[in-house]
Amino acid sequence: MSLMFRRVLPVLLVALTSVACQTVQTTHGGAVGVQRSQLMMVSAQEVEQASRQQYDEMMAEARKNKILNRDAASVQRVRRIVARLAQQSGVFRADAPAWQWEVNVLSSKELNAWCMAGGKMAIYTGLLDGLKLSDDEIAAVMGHEIAHALREHARERVSKSMATGLGISVAGALLGVGQAGQDLMGTVAKVSFELPNSREHETEADRIGVELAARAGYDPRAALSLWTKMASQSAGAPPQWLSTHPSHTSRQRDLAAYAERVMPLYQAARR
Repeated sequence: MSLMFRRVLPVLLVALTSVACQTVQTTHGGAVGVQRSQLMMVSAQEVEQASRQQYDEMMAEARKNKILNRDAASVQRVRRIVARLAQQSGVFRADAPAWQWEVNVLSSKELNAWCMAGGKMAIYTGLLDGLKLSDDEIAAVMGHEIAHALREHARERVSKSMATGLGISVAGALLGVGQAGQDLMGTVAKVSFELPNSREHETEADRIGVELAARAGYDPRAALSLWTKMASQSAGAPPQWLSTHPSHTSRQRDLAAYAERVMPLYQAARR
């Protein structure tokens, strides 16, 4: 422990003298009441810039490999749903509706979707078509991913990576150019696509996601059928105490409770 502390201490000192750790509230609580202070050691602008660069590179690669937006009807469907969800994002943070939202569909058997900082999104056909998602279920998926971006979970995880000495150096991150910029992009990519979210982050995204869906006029209870479908594809998953993700059982229990809480919002949106 003391050896680790000696290794991390210089990084922490640079952080404290260069950007001073910020404790922030990234979102309002909404009807679901998600309110937790977050410790940040890198600016939102730096993470958003790195995310945009990473996203552009990924979409260019997808276009080159001919896996980008191959089905116009599916792309239009997903974009329509995301547009309605994005319109409701101001409930949680005033700046979010003005983000440069972008969503694309990637042809892949992978059961995946994601939203990077600033609203750069993708959903994979393995999830969209493989699980035969309804519009309500697509809203559940994308609402969950949007919630990660609204809460700036990637920025929080990059900050944690800095603090523990497992990611880029704080001094390098502040520069945002050259090798330092590449390091930041790499770290953003790692926390976005490779490392699993914590249980806390997943629970926050679940709760905010059902509220976004409800306010946009999508049945929040679809999150339950979505995770039932996901569970059918996850045989042999580790029990909750061995995983950073909530178990399917506890996740569905929490989703059921919060979907019920936001049902009045859904009913009002449907009038």
